[in-house]
Amino acid sequence: MNFRHSGRSPSELRPIKITPHFLSHPPGSCLIEMGGTRVVCSAMIEDSIPNWLKGQGKGWLTAEYSMLPASSGQRIQRERNKIGGRTMEIQRLIGRSLRAAIDMNTLGERSILVDCDVIDADGGTRTASITGSYVAVMLALQKMSVKIPVLSQVAKQAVAAVSVGMVKGTAVLDLDYPEDKDAEVDMNVVMTSEGKFIEVQGTAENEPFDRRSLDQLLQLAERGINELFQIQKQVLMK
Repeated sequence: MNFRHSGRSPSELRPIKITPHFLSHPPGSCLIEMGGTRVVCSAMIEDSIPNWLKGQGKGWLTAEYSMLPASSGQRIQRERNKIGGRTMEIQRLIGRSLRAAIDMNTLGERSILVDCDVIDADGGTRTASITGSYVAVMLALQKMSVKIPVLSQVAKQAVAAVSVGMVKGTAVLDLDYPEDKDAEVDMNVVMTSEGKFIEVQGTAENEPFDRRSLDQLLQLAERGINELFQIQKQVLMK
């Protein structure tokens, strides 16, 4: 009998849909839906860079993340004046992850500005943001390369992310909120299409976990991320 309340097998992703060109104005945007989690991702390219990078001939990519007030069961306060620690951590994670996909030297002195806005949260908002933002960035590069041909040579590799965890002693893929809330181990994994890890964030909520469990979780994450790469590729080929 399947113990997951959704009826999914331990190695099964939630239903995923990525809708490209979701917004009218940014050159790159999409809506990513992973089960009940929905995130609007957008990417814009500007001919400017931070002051500390000027004169080096390199570009930059930065990301902002937010959860809309009604994205959760309890209203989330808008971060108007001060960004919270969780938000800052997620923004930095998204930026680090996406910079692995971009050749900053080829980009030149330009910046890619990424925005991730969670409109519905049901677990895995940061991993969905990374997976969706990669699509938004690639769409922006595709569109802008018509005017700036060098942008067609900027992409290095794909990037995607997924959550895994130990639930009732079993390794499971792509946790929704009820699973994430009760998981014995919660982990977020970000990888490149070359099979390399960008980030592994793993925490034992109660009892420490052993190397065997870690290996199981990483193998499961890699399997799920490979599925996400295929979905990203299909969207971008359209």
